[in-house]
Amino acid sequence: MKVSLTAALLAVFCTFAVAARADEQAKNMGPLTPSETKFVASVRADLLARFPHVDDALKAGYVRYTSADDTGAISYANQQWNSDPTHPSQLWYDKDGNLMGADFSVPRPNAEPRPQLWGIDPGRWYEFNGHVHYVVKDPTSGSMMYDQWIWNSDFVAAGGSLTKPSAETVVKIGKVPSANYIATIFEFPTIWDLIVWVKPHAAGAFHW
Repeated sequence: MKVSLTAALLAVFCTFAVAARADEQAKNMGPLTPSETKFVASVRADLLARFPHVDDALKAGYVRYTSADDTGAISYANQQWNSDPTHPSQLWYDKDGNLMGADFSVPRPNAEPRPQLWGIDPGRWYEFNGHVHYVVKDPTSGSMMYDQWIWNSDFVAAGGSLTKPSAETVVKIGKVPSANYIATIFEFPTIWDLIVWVKPHAAGAFHW
């Protein structure tokens, strides 16, 4: 989902948004073309019908992994990274559980070029670099800590598996005292990502 625009912010904000947008940025922030307008309208109608509330996303297997960002969006991922127009890899909701937007993704394991899909200008896509996300749950208080991540290379160097990332590796790296602090863990692979706002957004449907 949403990501910071400069690598410099990586050192300041330890969040998914920062980790993800460290390399290839979107190159087209201009007005939508007719084919893009059609795509956004189709996505908006479809997702609002199927996933209007966060409960709908949870029932479909999406899992929360972020706090609210500076737009108020809270992200949920389904760990299915090869999207089509009706299957976004991420959905985001406001604090009241209302749908705000979605991310559509295409894996980029071997530096594949920007996707040419669905009538979308390739310059709309962002690259998200591979990392492992985890959510911490305090076993005593039950409080949750989101926006936690480890670069794939660091995770593997510690003996972790990207196909089946385990809480034990997070413990080994020293992020939590024991495995029972980890409520959610998954790899977020290197992908091309398309941001699509479902609710009206002044900066544009593809612009964070």
